[in-house]
Amino acid sequence: MKFLIVTLFLASFSLAQAEETCNARATEKKLAGAAKTSFLKKCEKDARAACEVDDISKKTSGAAKEAHIKKCVKDSVGS
Repeated sequence: MKFLIVTLFLASFSLAQAEETCNARATEKKLAGAAKTSFLKKCEKDARAACEVDDISKKTSGAAKEAHIKKCVKDSVGS
């Protein structure tokens, strides 16, 4: 039950900020060096959790699941 609540929170958090990528937020916050690396690592972890929750609702499996999650995380993190 706790896992479901946490994943729903992360999904709503990530979806609310879906238009703004992790890299854009790091730049906005003027992060550099270790602080930027740490921020991006946490942001990518949160994005992956949200993408996995989204994938559960789509009910994909195997290669399609991994492809969806990989694209979702890439879109969330930005370049």
